[in-house]
Amino acid sequence: MCGIVGYSGKRDAVKILLSGLSKLEYRGYDSAGIAVCGDSGAVEIRKSKGRLTELEKKLGDGVITGHVGIGHTRWATHGEPSDVNSHPHKSGMVTLVHNGIIENYVKLRDKLKTRGKSFASDTDTEVVAALIDRYYIGDAVEAIFTAAAMLRGSYALAVMFDDRPGEVYAIRKDSPLVVGKGADEIIIASDIPAFLSETRDYYLLDENEIAVVKDGGVKFYDYVKGFHEKELMTATWDVEAAEKGGYPHFMLKEMHEQPATLRDTVFPRISESGKILENELKDTSFIKQIRIVGCGSAMHAGLLGKAFIEKYARVPVTVDIASEFRYSSPVFNEGDVIVLISQSGETADSLAVTKLAKEKGIKTIGIVNVVGSSIARAVDNVVYTNAGPEIAVATTKAYTAQVAVLYLLGLRLAKDRGTIDDARYGEIVAAMRAIPEKAAEVLTHEDEYKRLASIYQGAHDMFFIGRGQDSALCCEGSLKLKEISYMHSEAYAAGELKHGTISLITEGVPVVAVATTEAMLEKTVSNVKEVSARGAAVIFVSQLEAEGGFYKEKIVLPTLDEAVMPILAIIPMQLFAYYVAIARGCDVDKPRNLAKSVTVE
Repeated sequence: MCGIVGYSGKRDAVKILLSGLSKLEYRGYDSAGIAVCGDSGAVEIRKSKGRLTELEKKLGDGVITGHVGIGHTRWATHGEPSDVNSHPHKSGMVTLVHNGIIENYVKLRDKLKTRGKSFASDTDTEVVAALIDRYYIGDAVEAIFTAAAMLRGSYALAVMFDDRPGEVYAIRKDSPLVVGKGADEIIIASDIPAFLSETRDYYLLDENEIAVVKDGGVKFYDYVKGFHEKELMTATWDVEAAEKGGYPHFMLKEMHEQPATLRDTVFPRISESGKILENELKDTSFIKQIRIVGCGSAMHAGLLGKAFIEKYARVPVTVDIASEFRYSSPVFNEGDVIVLISQSGETADSLAVTKLAKEKGIKTIGIVNVVGSSIARAVDNVVYTNAGPEIAVATTKAYTAQVAVLYLLGLRLAKDRGTIDDARYGEIVAAMRAIPEKAAEVLTHEDEYKRLASIYQGAHDMFFIGRGQDSALCCEGSLKLKEISYMHSEAYAAGELKHGTISLITEGVPVVAVATTEAMLEKTVSNVKEVSARGAAVIFVSQLEAEGGFYKEKIVLPTLDEAVMPILAIIPMQLFAYYVAIARGCDVDKPRNLAKSVTVE
């Protein structure tokens, strides 16, 4: 949510800021703005509701020039999308941009009003600017620290001061900020893609650490260490990986990258001798129960992980929505382990769970994609999914990589506990190694998924049904469709239909029925016949043979061990959702109201 870019160097700050913000559009936004320290030393602000193109119209050619500045794309939380509520915000001597949510901003605003401060916007961000200005008496670092200590919530800030031309200050808490280091220039950003075309070298900004950017260089300061050195890191992927590469959309590119990303996720974690996750988990004997926590697709991956781990490792697993977990008064027991799943590693609700776990003394394992992200640094053990940059808001390759890691975790636990015999273990390991090739095979049938999408793109509703692991899989298939095509869609356990929801089935309503396990095939087919008899247009997804007549269309999956089949079975549903969205004229990579990295609760 929201995107921040800051620049200090010798080049045109406006061009760098706009370029960086365009690379962060995937995060979701409804307005944009920049503030630049002009050649006269004055800070000039331009901002606009809508896409970056609207801001560019206001800027024109050479309206603002300078070599230092900050920029922002806003995803509205406090106050409607508007020019006034857009960032940057200015109060007194202070201009800043902000990602996150300040929970106590109303109380702070009321106190500042009693001291003569006035406010033009409805945002919590303008309150932060006013608070820093209230305590600024010449020492920028001290003013920022003083104000930050009074804030309750999450924030990533890039700050400029009128009387400090050429300087930018950055600080973060529970929201991401990275500092890119180029040749005589510094680029602050919410995420690496913003500066990847300029440099691959970067610093990770720690919580409540201030980056002081001046004259194209940077220093880091905190109250404990004072000014100090930091480790310079290098991104392992290049700008080509963060661009479309000839595909019309990032989402399509990322779906086609799944064979490669699954190979990168699985192969390094299985040794030649067949041992799994040796580097990430030295010991698993302390694990008695697993609490999987995630949001959206990550939570759906957790549902598949639960089914696999309980079946093969016989370890009890619960799956919780991260935003609900902390507030449900969870009961912990000795041997509990929390597994946090997050593509960005910055998901606010999931990050909050890591803090709760530490307070309770509960061990944590993170399954994340972004190296060095907040969750990756906060957990006791981390397994990186190695999926590379995922730009489209709707996750595809990161999701399948998450499921693959959960299956590897289940195999490791099963082997350590002796709950799986060597023959079955070997079969599933072989199947995991075969997944990349089989995923590539699924992708060769893209025209078929496109054809089906053209038939059903006009439907008002669509339902996904399955049993067991297929029920969990349907949750993700349904989410993909609704989040990018805006078609109403629901997922149900197939056996639950007759308990009320079958009343929603009417003539011609499309139903995607998934059956990937032999043991549940007969029961699933029976349920599918129930909806078919009531006029549903059934699309049957399976690798199994079933007597026909109960479905209108069938998506045939490649032959693969059913234990890991959900990784393959989701790919046709991803592509189907994509082509439905295209047919309906939707903005596939940036669906309305959604953000890639949800850094507020």
